[in-house]
Amino acid sequence: MRLTTAQALVRWLRAQRTELPDGAPAPLFPGVFAIFGHGNVLGLGNALEEARPHLPVWRGHNEQGMALAAVGLAKATHRRQVGVATSSIGPGALNMVTAAGVAHANRLPLLLLPGDTFTSRAPDPVLQQVEHFGDPTTTVNDAFRPVSRYFDRITRPEQLLNALPQVARVLTDPADCGPAVLALPQDVQAESFDFPDALFEPVVHHPHRPRPDTRALADAADTLRRARRPLLVLGGGVRYSRAAGRAIRFAERHAVPIAETTAGRTLVPHDHPLHAGPLGITGSASANALAEQADVVLAAGTRLQDFTTASWTVFAPDARIVSLNTARFDAVKHGALSLVADADEGLRELTDALGPWRADPAWAARAAEERGKWDAYVDGLRAPGGTPTYAQVVGVVNDLSTPEDYVMTASGGLPGELIGGWRAIGEATMDVEYGFSCMGYELAGAWGAAIARPDGVVTTLVGDGSYLMLNSELFSAAFAGHGFVAVVCDNDGYAVIHRLQTGHGGAGFNNLYADVRTAHDRPPRTDFAAHAAAMGCAAFPVDDLDGLRDAYLAAREVARAQRRPAVVVIRTHPSAWTEAGAWWEVGVPEVAHRAEITAARADATAGKAKQIRYR
Repeated sequence: MRLTTAQALVRWLRAQRTELPDGAPAPLFPGVFAIFGHGNVLGLGNALEEARPHLPVWRGHNEQGMALAAVGLAKATHRRQVGVATSSIGPGALNMVTAAGVAHANRLPLLLLPGDTFTSRAPDPVLQQVEHFGDPTTTVNDAFRPVSRYFDRITRPEQLLNALPQVARVLTDPADCGPAVLALPQDVQAESFDFPDALFEPVVHHPHRPRPDTRALADAADTLRRARRPLLVLGGGVRYSRAAGRAIRFAERHAVPIAETTAGRTLVPHDHPLHAGPLGITGSASANALAEQADVVLAAGTRLQDFTTASWTVFAPDARIVSLNTARFDAVKHGALSLVADADEGLRELTDALGPWRADPAWAARAAEERGKWDAYVDGLRAPGGTPTYAQVVGVVNDLSTPEDYVMTASGGLPGELIGGWRAIGEATMDVEYGFSCMGYELAGAWGAAIARPDGVVTTLVGDGSYLMLNSELFSAAFAGHGFVAVVCDNDGYAVIHRLQTGHGGAGFNNLYADVRTAHDRPPRTDFAAHAAAMGCAAFPVDDLDGLRDAYLAAREVARAQRRPAVVVIRTHPSAWTEAGAWWEVGVPEVAHRAEITAARADATAGKAKQIRYR
């Protein structure tokens, strides 16, 4: 059929289907987030308008924000659906590069369709075009290359026949999953071609479940059988495989304690007797205590990022790591014994290979024992009194949430509080974006999550710094009719970086407002509640924990009944934290003007001596 490049692309998007975790079919691309400019409004914009009854288009108000909403949508559907975002070239396209970085770091699918300059070059240089003096084929969209799993510039309509299968591969493959970018030159979007009908036949993308190599499986089983103190670490790959139940049954059959990574949080019921808690810097002292003594670590579906491994100091130096991962790239890291497979299939076959083997019951009992100590510590942090703390805020939200709800955060100090302090009440119901630690994801990602999860309440916890950095999608969500709750914790600045700064010998500088240069004796403060109300949200300013409880319950009702964001604002303590006691490698200067920094450098050097460099 004769179609323009843009029309063919949109028709192809409509034809792609997916299988949701409950087995129900659904669109692979449930909607498009768009800000139109001269580089995409006539070509792709007209094609999307033609498909208006079949493919929802949501208008964003910041390109980074709307693309982050697309990322949040993908995470909330466990990578089964993919958000699409389009912008014009120039600043609009470059604004989406950060979102591509978030998707790439977190192994999440994202389809970006930035406009591009004319392939004919007849009107060059056009508005928003950045000319490369030595290479006229280079445009600003080449900035996407380092943060894309697949990048292509469509310079002829028929190139879609080659490109689109690769786009689908990257967006649905568990090993290669990440952002795909199709740069669309303005003139090519409007050019036509006789596309074959077969390109637009409906396709259902089922989850790929590669099985492990038999030799690698035998080696992994043999290593585990020799273990006296094994530990199972569950990461995001277990979530996306929907293998939480399989993992728990594996642990129960073989008496293996379980720890969770950031991406694997809420896979295990909090009170399960084998649940040791979250692992690493932002995790729990309970899981870290078991990791320190484990002789074999079965790391399932995790890339073992430095927050999980405490910069590779959380495991015993002689611990053996068995890495079960669909991505060979991740499975071979740090000399692990690699078992390349889908988490569900890999754990199933590993269970069969292990037979009746079980770990020492006394070791298995350590999980509940250590987690009990951690629970008591968190209970103490949650106890009311004084200026409200992050831990107390998390406790209130946790107590009032249901198994259908979804909680999220991204940057600053709240990830440590949510990862370490939250008690799971529903499976895979947390999104902590700590792969890229993107400030602003909290609000934008919540918009996408609210689109994906209409049956429960999405709650995002956000600091004042992140709120100020990117809040435009509050209005986008309010206008579109997607409700969620945002709890804004105002602690006078970038408090967690102030903590890092002063905790390693530095003077407080440019983080808390008290240490920021200003010409005013009494500098202005943000009225977050008034701002949120001006953006079309319901606003609930509160002063204490009792007020927070009442306001949060009211905000939940507003989000559901009125289909708009509800923003709860509370002042919080700037220096009260949940501490897991793990070490983190950061760049402390070797030469400094402060004796405190020199002392911190000595501590950092001592910490590196415990670091596993290759295991």
